[in-house]
Amino acid sequence: MTNRKKLIIGGVVALAVIGISAGAAIAQAEDDRPLRGPVRERATQAALDHVGGGTVTETEVGDDGAAYGVEVRRSDGSQVEVQIDENFTATGVEQDDGDED
Repeated sequence: MTNRKKLIIGGVVALAVIGISAGAAIAQAEDDRPLRGPVRERATQAALDHVGGGTVTETEVGDDGAAYGVEVRRSDGSQVEVQIDENFTATGVEQDDGDED
């Protein structure tokens, strides 16, 4: 293989890696958006109903494969994250230890 072909292939690979990284960063940024307005109200109510009350500490779009994520601090001080689908139905609950990936 000639040096020119190696440079072209290297350039294509580098551009692909940059594109994939940029796409992942954009997707992550979109997922971290807080909920607002009626969507926030419906998602938080669904989460609170599902876990039996508490205080909502954070909301976000598209968390962990769900349409919405709602973090709730329960009266005992524990923190959970409730996954809500696009129909505002709770689909799961995870203990939230506060650690970020």
